[in-house]
Amino acid sequence: MSDPAIFLHQVERRYVQAENTLEILRSAELAIWPGQSVALIAPSGAGKSTLLHIAGLLERPDGGEVFVGDQPTAHMDDDARTALRRIEIGFVYQFHHLLPEFSAAENVMLPQMIRGLSKAEARDRSSQLLTYLGLGKRTKHRPGELSGGEQQRVAIARAVANNPRVLLADEPTGNLDPKTADHVFGALTDLVRMSGLAALIATHNLELASRMDRRVTLRDGLVVELD
Repeated sequence: MSDPAIFLHQVERRYVQAENTLEILRSAELAIWPGQSVALIAPSGAGKSTLLHIAGLLERPDGGEVFVGDQPTAHMDDDARTALRRIEIGFVYQFHHLLPEFSAAENVMLPQMIRGLSKAEARDRSSQLLTYLGLGKRTKHRPGELSGGEQQRVAIARAVANNPRVLLADEPTGNLDPKTADHVFGALTDLVRMSGLAALIATHNLELASRMDRRVTLRDGLVVELD
């Protein structure tokens, strides 16, 4: 088997509140391989967002290590972490956070051009992704002209535009009606398998979670496999 795309090893995270120390993660372990989708199911306050932020290099762990590919990241400086995150990690949130003044295609092109691709290269990649996600005829529309499900599919295309190693999603269908959520989720999981991404997706939707490769939860600060 290949190496994990991302591996959280003995990760610890704690917060100090007044005189109390709140232990969120305690020696948490999680490995996700290329092409694998993992559902993160846990109640509010269990540490889902903290786990996602640490996996996405947005927070540093208080102990342990986060490997992206074979690169240890816990002791990288901020510039190196930012550079790695920009290339290797894509994010999808509950709200799409698209730039309203730009078209769907332009929203997907921007992260590629920031990385250094030419406008023509970014446009081609944007067109391919949006077409794959069923938005080939909507590329010139601005977010305000798109439905909620279309907006979220543009956000997914933007998250994977730079061909990252890892995709992290925090309730990506939480604002959508069940039918639209099902369609968006199907597009997301198909894209994960097609592109060889490793995906960690936090969701409260147990039906959608059941369609993913693995399901994990957080219990007493540990990542626990379900099923």
